[in-house]
Amino acid sequence: MSKPIDVLMEEHRLIEQVLGSLESCAIAIEGGLAVERPLVKEYGEFFRGFADAFHHGKEEDILFQRMIERGFSTDSGPLAVMLHEHTEGRARVAVLRGVGQAEGAVEAAEREAMLTATREFIPLLRQHILKEDRILYPMALRALTGSELDQMETAFEAFEKRMSGEASGNHLRALAERLTSAFAPDPERMAAAAAMPHCGPLGG
Repeated sequence: MSKPIDVLMEEHRLIEQVLGSLESCAIAIEGGLAVERPLVKEYGEFFRGFADAFHHGKEEDILFQRMIERGFSTDSGPLAVMLHEHTEGRARVAVLRGVGQAEGAVEAAEREAMLTATREFIPLLRQHILKEDRILYPMALRALTGSELDQMETAFEAFEKRMSGEASGNHLRALAERLTSAFAPDPERMAAAAAMPHCGPLGG
């Protein structure tokens, strides 16, 4: 493995923990727990801020660009699949953020929209992570030179330094800790998700 790929995979492990927390939260809501807008807002903030802007940002702006330079296409094949799934994930997170940022009592339709988005988002992102860990990242390691990977490490560091305040890695990791403390991931569900086979090849 190489340092920039290690960084991305470490971020995957944190994202999986917060996915597990969101899953536990959704199960509690399905069991009758009231939906609290501030909590939903924090889940939306983490997935928008860390999983998307912080993590997917490094992938799309740096890793994928290096792979494009090596001949990978964004119109078909693995990068096209990953980019499509990033977009699909953003649509689900937008629902969480919408419920979290609204005011007043949570309506029944909002509760159902939040739960539906959550039911779709959790398996989507879990499968996405499996595909990247098991297929895309090994492809990148085979395609890129040691020098290119070293340059990526430097680019990752510069990328993270540009993220400040509520967008910083430290702030978002602290948010993850709060969420996983409030709703702990279920170890059995986490293990079952990690053992799942990925859903097919990464495009043609």
